[in-house]
Amino acid sequence: MKDLTDKPTAGLHGELTVPGDKSISHRGIMFGAISHGRTTLHHFLTAEDCLSTLHAFQEMGVSIRRDGETVEIDGVGLNGLHEPTKPLDMGNSGTTTRLIMGLLAGQRFETTLFGDDSLSQRPMRRVSDPLALMGANICVTEGHLPARIHGQKLHGIEYQLKVASAQVKSAMILAAIQAEGPSILVEKQPTRNHTERMLNAFGASIETLDDNVTIKVAPQPELTGIDLTIPSDMSSAAFFLVAATLVPHSRITLKNVGMNETRTGLLSILKRMGGKVTATNERDDGEPTADLTVMSADLKPIEIGAEEIPAVIDELPLVALLAAKANGVSRITGAGELRVKETDRISAVVHEFSKLGIAIRELPDGFVIDGSKPWHVETTKLSSHGDHRIGMTLAVASLLVDEPLRLADPDAVNISYPTFFEDLRSVSSVKNYS
Repeated sequence: MKDLTDKPTAGLHGELTVPGDKSISHRGIMFGAISHGRTTLHHFLTAEDCLSTLHAFQEMGVSIRRDGETVEIDGVGLNGLHEPTKPLDMGNSGTTTRLIMGLLAGQRFETTLFGDDSLSQRPMRRVSDPLALMGANICVTEGHLPARIHGQKLHGIEYQLKVASAQVKSAMILAAIQAEGPSILVEKQPTRNHTERMLNAFGASIETLDDNVTIKVAPQPELTGIDLTIPSDMSSAAFFLVAATLVPHSRITLKNVGMNETRTGLLSILKRMGGKVTATNERDDGEPTADLTVMSADLKPIEIGAEEIPAVIDELPLVALLAAKANGVSRITGAGELRVKETDRISAVVHEFSKLGIAIRELPDGFVIDGSKPWHVETTKLSSHGDHRIGMTLAVASLLVDEPLRLADPDAVNISYPTFFEDLRSVSSVKNYS
């Protein structure tokens, strides 16, 4: 159990550079490994999920050196990976698992993937089934890990994705660049596009058409290593954007935050709710970035539907927390994907928020939350449910109640943000934060 902070009396203040973007860190390792020459990553996220990706490619014969947040990768080319001598451990990382499935489907060797108990409950047929249409041979265990991948030749495909998932899309793109013939992929809704942007920076030819959902992938590109500074992760910055919005008398500046248009859904939601966030020092070095300054604000309720969910999927527990302090009833729907994250995030949010006396009702695909009703803490013992984003959301919620709270399984934050509690303490005026 970890003691969470007491309610700050003077607000949250200061500047922070949150860790590097998790999605880009994963992809930087993968794409550097299958390129020719050296790739250097700066501000790499040294969290458990990204280290699972790094170690997996080392097991496949790629020379990778890490010095703190700097990683050097000596790429082996698209066809240079070696068969690992043992099954690859995916840890808790769904991104590692699903993207590697697409990549290894087109290699010339056999691989077994396994993960921890949480990852082993997450659905994998959403990847293996469409890859099979390209000629892939992937055996999953009742739809889950362990998975055995028999790498072989693939062919191009024209395919409409069944779920709005950047992981599924990315797996298919990684298969498509190895295929015989071009591929066309059509998304249900636009999802984060780091794979397309980054692979093109490495030398691929991937075109997104004007409708923003049709993606044309040319096969067999010649990829070349790059030097990349990874932006700060919007999904990590989100905890401080929400904390400073909700805690009175707060003002925080977050430096060099990634502003990819597929990742800024929280900023749009904050604006509609009455939040106060300003962007300065805007830049675009392959991925757009900006410094974000956020101040405390009174909030209006909001309604969010399926069309907005992909751009804010990881931040939805925080959106629910914003709604719990808005003056009225908010409704979030179309978010059934939360059921198949590290935990069932819909169930976990409702269960933990109810402990704080928040008026929240569970829907099959979201929540209804009445933020006009006062909170009444029913128990001070909260749980992360082994989910990093649930744990960090509850740590932010602890800033809003008078009672001291405790969090079970706080180490779950190491999946994406190992220094989260230290960074939260650094902007808090409370001296006894532990």
